[in-house]
Amino acid sequence: MPILPAEDDRAEQHPRPLVDLTGQGPSLRRPLRFTKPLKASLLLRVGVLLLALGLVAPLLSAQTAAPGLQPGDVVRLKIWREPDLSGDYQVNEWGEVVLPKIGSLPVRALSADSLRHLLVSTYSTYLRDAAIDVTLLRRVKVTGSVHTPGVYQVDQTQTVADVLALAGGATGDGKPDQVQLQRGGKRVDLRLNQDTRLFDAPMQSGDLLYIPQRSWASRNSGVLVGAGITAMAIIAAAVIQY
Repeated sequence: MPILPAEDDRAEQHPRPLVDLTGQGPSLRRPLRFTKPLKASLLLRVGVLLLALGLVAPLLSAQTAAPGLQPGDVVRLKIWREPDLSGDYQVNEWGEVVLPKIGSLPVRALSADSLRHLLVSTYSTYLRDAAIDVTLLRRVKVTGSVHTPGVYQVDQTQTVADVLALAGGATGDGKPDQVQLQRGGKRVDLRLNQDTRLFDAPMQSGDLLYIPQRSWASRNSGVLVGAGITAMAIIAAAVIQY
């Protein structure tokens, strides 16, 4: 019986040709392999790309959650030792705010952070070593069981309790622990408490905070108890007489 060569020996004697894309016939050269420096470079580029995507996604979601200022909102500008430049400047119906030395500035398309950076950099060209503080105030309507319902300019760093205080606080029949957030006429499925910051909600211009009223039974528990005792006394008297 003839002795067949081993599998490795046959592979060396008749190497499998590679697919030729040039039309010059099969090639017996070994397939191209990446060197270690090239592999490291590709991995580094992929890692940088993934890191960039990971950083950009939160920024995009944050801008979606907190849109730009709307008409009626206020830009509060405080510049140290410059009282003539400091003040509250309201956004007009065209979505613009008129600021000293800058003039008319469209703010609807700007996020809160972008507007802050723009104002600080712009005023720094006019003032040397200027300490500039920019606060954006948004319109929030407070209704329901509060003493002074109405529209208030609020800072995103304030809490729900701060906003209720602006409206005079909850009335005696209100439920301040069950504040509801409404947007566009619909209730937002979000749990709010007194310590919730408006930035964490996140609160948008034109939102509505509604403080519900306690039920009639809970508001008139004393009356119900008294009526119950009276009814029981009447029944007892009738039974005794019988």
